[in-house]
Amino acid sequence: MSPSRIAHWQIHFCVLLWGFTAILGKLIALPALPLVWWRMLLVSGTLLCVPRVWRGLRAMPARLLFSYAGIGVIVALHWLTFYGAIKLANASVAATCIALCPVFLALVEPWIAGRRFDPRELMIGAAVVPGVALVAGGLPGEMRLGLAIGVLSALFVAFFSALNKRLVDRADALTVTCVELGTGTVFLTLLAPFVAAPAFPLPDAHDGALLLVLAYGCTLLPFALALSALRHLSAFATQMVTNLEPVYAIVLAIPLLGEQRELGWTFYTGVAIILVAVFAHPWLHRGDRAEPGNLVAP
Repeated sequence: MSPSRIAHWQIHFCVLLWGFTAILGKLIALPALPLVWWRMLLVSGTLLCVPRVWRGLRAMPARLLFSYAGIGVIVALHWLTFYGAIKLANASVAATCIALCPVFLALVEPWIAGRRFDPRELMIGAAVVPGVALVAGGLPGEMRLGLAIGVLSALFVAFFSALNKRLVDRADALTVTCVELGTGTVFLTLLAPFVAAPAFPLPDAHDGALLLVLAYGCTLLPFALALSALRHLSAFATQMVTNLEPVYAIVLAIPLLGEQRELGWTFYTGVAIILVAVFAHPWLHRGDRAEPGNLVAP
């Protein structure tokens, strides 16, 4: 099997693992903030045991370190709102909102990267509007706050993706992930006393086991596999596969969580419209290289 074919299957497996993050977020009983705090702590703490990360930290200029630390705060806010959306609605709703990320990225990236705005990307943004309207109309009233929080989560993804892309060639990806998730852990530690009581409850055996799966099986493992796969894939191929993450999450939520009983045909019609628009986005950027710096899991 050719290296590119192996890489293609690797990135598919990574996206499948990322699809489980929403499922685990629903199954773990912890509130969103301690759930995210434990996930970030476990991953960043493990990365600090890797000698390569320490070499990268010593070589990183202070200004760049602070830049990645700032992105880490945005990552923490993304995960906090993503799991908040799961708790307020369900995994399918949160995953659908993440599908909006390429649309927000099309609007945010020109501003951050200093490039000209592409009108074709505005067309994609406009195309998802009917889908979002149908998704909202297909939700029970008590889930709509979760939808709004999920849309905010997708906006945070767009910001940290664009910022990571801008700084992609300046440091080792593993070191960058450690800095961002470590900073996110510190940020949530400072935030917790204002929004949670008790701030960080110790998970029971059930939640503890699922947190380990989330941190290592759905974060570190796909990170390592994706880092290897991106050496052999174009940005187009990578984006087309990673756009499947909400699809995997929604499909998994049906047998594992039975969420189809909470959601009607209007919701799924809206999801289909959003996904058509999202999958059109990579076609605008065919020929770009894959960029290994943007590997923070959903």
